[in-house]
Amino acid sequence: MCAIREDGAAQPYGARPPPPTATACRAELDRLLEQAVRDTGVHAGAVFLTAPDGRSLRLEVTEGIPAEFLTPWFGVALSSHVPVAEAVREQRLVWLGDPQELARRYPRTAIALPYHHAVAVVPLLTGTTAWGALLLIWPGSGSAGPAGPSPERVRAAGRHLAWFLRDAARTGHPLGPGPVPRTLPQPPARARAPAEAVAAAELVERLPEGNCSLDLDGRFTFVSTTAAALLGSTVPRLLGTRPWQSLPWCGDPAFEDHFRAAVVSREPGFHTAMPAPDRWLAVELYPGGSGVSVRVSPTDPGGVPEPAPAGTRTPPGEPIRLGEIHQVLHLAAALSEAVGVDDVVDLITEEMLPAFGARTVALLAAEDGRTRVIGCRGYHAQLLRQFDGAPLTSPAPAIQVLTTGVPSFFATFEELCRVYPAAPRHDGQCAWAFLPLIASGRPVGSCVFAFDRPRPFPARQRVVFTALAGLIAQALERAHLYDTSKELAQTLQAALLPDSLPDLPGLDAAARYLPSVRGMDIGGDFYDLVRVDDTVAVAVIGDVQGHNATAAALVGRIRPVIRSQALAGATPAHALTQANRLLVDMNPGRFVSCLYIHLDLARHRAVLATAGHPPPVLRHPDGHAEVLALPPGLLLGIDPEADYPSTTISWAPGTVLALYTDGLVETPGTDLDDAMSGLASQLARAVRPQSMDRLATGVSVITTCSGNTPIGMTASAVSALSLDPIQLLVCIGNHLYTRTAIAAHGRFAVN
Repeated sequence: MCAIREDGAAQPYGARPPPPTATACRAELDRLLEQAVRDTGVHAGAVFLTAPDGRSLRLEVTEGIPAEFLTPWFGVALSSHVPVAEAVREQRLVWLGDPQELARRYPRTAIALPYHHAVAVVPLLTGTTAWGALLLIWPGSGSAGPAGPSPERVRAAGRHLAWFLRDAARTGHPLGPGPVPRTLPQPPARARAPAEAVAAAELVERLPEGNCSLDLDGRFTFVSTTAAALLGSTVPRLLGTRPWQSLPWCGDPAFEDHFRAAVVSREPGFHTAMPAPDRWLAVELYPGGSGVSVRVSPTDPGGVPEPAPAGTRTPPGEPIRLGEIHQVLHLAAALSEAVGVDDVVDLITEEMLPAFGARTVALLAAEDGRTRVIGCRGYHAQLLRQFDGAPLTSPAPAIQVLTTGVPSFFATFEELCRVYPAAPRHDGQCAWAFLPLIASGRPVGSCVFAFDRPRPFPARQRVVFTALAGLIAQALERAHLYDTSKELAQTLQAALLPDSLPDLPGLDAAARYLPSVRGMDIGGDFYDLVRVDDTVAVAVIGDVQGHNATAAALVGRIRPVIRSQALAGATPAHALTQANRLLVDMNPGRFVSCLYIHLDLARHRAVLATAGHPPPVLRHPDGHAEVLALPPGLLLGIDPEADYPSTTISWAPGTVLALYTDGLVETPGTDLDDAMSGLASQLARAVRPQSMDRLATGVSVITTCSGNTPIGMTASAVSALSLDPIQLLVCIGNHLYTRTAIAAHGRFAVN
């Protein structure tokens, strides 16, 4: 029986006009949720309401499942990749008929609720207004419970709720999310007379095993005397408490995990417990709409009670513990922090193997119709060669899951051979998990975990593995994009610098450049050595404000200008003046520091001018070193009328001149003058090598950990700790040397 709404739509029987108060409206919302759960035939549901900001959803009320179980989704951004947000964002029904599909499409959701269940989410829409979402949960395909709801019934329940929320807003009582999500109380199946309740309690007391009842929050609502004795407590102490809170031996998160699994999946469960040394209990869980019935009986470590009727017991296997879930969440967080492909591979091989008890792992990527091994641990090279470069049409299971997108689990070698008769056995492997890595809807590779003993893969463990594979795939795709952008940045940066330094009679030059290491963070540092004639050269070092593509583009424009001035024989002052005026006319919104040195090898002198660049360090032939005090000049690109005074110094044989960018000496908590003096001291102690290449090899970075205690590190070892590329230009007598290095929070030393 239906009513016809004013907009012509059919209205389900039982719909009522919005109540006159906000409190009554919220009570009516609760009733409609109960009706939606009942009419669709599911065992749990929840209503999410749109937050006042319009950019997020908040959990309002749950039915058949404690709100605490949905803690990760108390607040959900509409942009997030979770079923509730996607249903509202895309204004469509999201249907996840089994836990495997949930794990493949929404790995984060599956990891946070890794139990056997199916999910449907329908947005609550009227026109273009999204009032929230209705979430429904049922056991899922393949379970012993009832079949899932029909999509049309789910949509009808969503329409009914949406119409109510719209009408409530029209009557001046719009329903927004409350401060705390609520869980609706579960009424008993039927009211019982006092005599009947007493008879039921006496019946339970006469049974040889212990029996108790937990509500959906996990609290004892009934405990038989036998059950209390077996559990090591008393009835009064247990009533109203949770087992993992009132029983010390239930402190292991596994006990709560068993309870949650029963409530979410509505499937019976079984596990053993040891409340005291040499005393074991068999614990059976039978969930229902109002709670979980628990049967407790003595057993031995290897014993199990009589089997329940077929289809009523979950298959045996190692249960997923909350500790394991926390470990997976930790790994997921670590994957989100992995930067490059190598980082992802290292994380998988170093952390995931012990987390899952696997013996070996292999990570394969799909490239140009073939597979490539990008990481492994525990496999022999001969076996890896069979996978590396294999076509995607190969019948190997690690490749098949890549092409089909469906994970495969084999508890024994015999199971593997039944599906892949030609499968070889290697390295004593006995069980396998072949996981497809799917990101952005396409396969990017596969991951193989192998175990050295037979291992059953219960449904919940398969969900965890599948969800983790989704996280690995996303991390790999992100890491690949990072590596690609980093390679592009380094290529672009190298293209903006000299391919080689010119040969000048009596001038030995060498260059080293360590670029930025943060993806597309391209350094704005540049240097050049220009040969003017056989006795004259110009050395230039500079730094463009910023470290990105814009800074690199400016390097590409300013460096040729300075180089052309050098070739034209301009003085340092004139060259910097011309570059400054050009930069002001360009108005790029960035400033440039620059140090320009005119070297006259025949007259043994050098003329220097600076545009706001750190002063060079001069090491005299006698070994004394000092920071040159140059007349200051304004940064290029600020004032078109700026002057750049010059300084002339002696350029005698045996002189060392070091040029560098600010990243080498500017470190947090270090005075800049002290840092430059330290650089001069290091140069003074340096033993003059036979060539600039030797000097380059002797340069290292010293990082101060605390006080004055230094720790020596090579430049490459600390490159990942720095945000800026750093350059160092050194010349000895008439021998010029260039080096670019990273100094992370420290200084450098020349040995």
